[in-house]
Amino acid sequence: MKEAKSILKVIGLIFLSLFVIVVGGHLLMAAIGITLGIAGLVFGLAVFLIKVAVGIAIVYLILVGIRALLR
Repeated sequence: MKEAKSILKVIGLIFLSLFVIVVGGHLLMAAIGITLGIAGLVFGLAVFLIKVAVGIAIVYLILVGIRALLR
């Protein structure tokens, strides 16, 4: 039981540090004057690439299913 508590503490510390890094990073960039347009562009590109990958996977699965039915 002590191991589970220590593991939960470590996981909690990791999530807390990630939260501080994400929020602090945006606040720091805003304080310095760097616009977050670049970050938005990168996230938008990542979402677009994920959508393309999912679309390709769906088309591939449909083609494999048709090929399996024709055999």
